[in-house]
Amino acid sequence: MREILHSLGVRSTHVHLMSLGAVALCVGLWIRAKTVDQEERGNAERRALFVGLWPPTLWVIGDSLSELE
Repeated sequence: MREILHSLGVRSTHVHLMSLGAVALCVGLWIRAKTVDQEERGNAERRALFVGLWPPTLWVIGDSLSELE
């Protein structure tokens, strides 16, 4: 899989930046969850937690790609 990503031009820096972007998106969604009414707060918090699961996976993919560079 990492060879395919590498051949498509995806570099470790790109994926590491996506990981950091996912952290920022998670924080943004979490802050936004505090501004919605109580009925929708649960869904908004779950959305933020779901996005919060992405950064470690993306970071490991970036580390894997860095071995090919």
